[in-house]
Amino acid sequence: MFNLLWGMLFVLVNFSLFLLCYRLFGKKGLYAWIGVATVIANIQVTKTIDMFGIVMTLGNTMYVSLYMTSDLLNEKYGKEEARKAVWFGFFTLVMTTVIMQMALYFTPDASDLAQESLSNIFGLMPRLALASLAAYFISQFLDVRLYSWLRNMFGKRNQFWIRNNGSTMISSLVDTLVFCTIAFAGDRYTFGVWMEIFLTTYIIKFILTAVGTPFLYIARDFKFKDED
Repeated sequence: MFNLLWGMLFVLVNFSLFLLCYRLFGKKGLYAWIGVATVIANIQVTKTIDMFGIVMTLGNTMYVSLYMTSDLLNEKYGKEEARKAVWFGFFTLVMTTVIMQMALYFTPDASDLAQESLSNIFGLMPRLALASLAAYFISQFLDVRLYSWLRNMFGKRNQFWIRNNGSTMISSLVDTLVFCTIAFAGDRYTFGVWMEIFLTTYIIKFILTAVGTPFLYIARDFKFKDED
């Protein structure tokens, strides 16, 4: 029960900070959020929790906020700005992975307390790093294309929730499929275990996408003098 209640507060704080970042810094804040959230999501995913008797990873809330950010950029500033943000997030993820892998190779001093903890967090297998990069790259660009296609179909000001939820829920499905296939498929896990990881991860993202929709409606109505 604690994890459920704490998780609800966790989601509320995450999405509220997303709003605050945009309110304070405008479009630049969205780019900053993409960079920070990409790194945080890949750190959080190393932690597992139990909820409803199911073991799941953290990071899903931050992953969903990435789709929210690209959708908001697409909605207010156009497809090219959304694509640029996706490239920025991809670069941030690659940069962090490379720098931290190099940092781990330094021989620690005898008094060092951080090496073991950093190794546990950042010393991920290349397979997991590849899974994360591939899933992010494919799903984020798919989200931008789907959002633009839905906007052309339904109009710019109408049915915002369809554009947001439709593009994100499909992209999240692809993201989860790519990540789970690269990271967990094969001899290490049976098909049943793989399917459980895939379904539970996607269901959480599906729910979080719906929860994030009201926050996007609020963010869409923000006005900035330098953007008039």
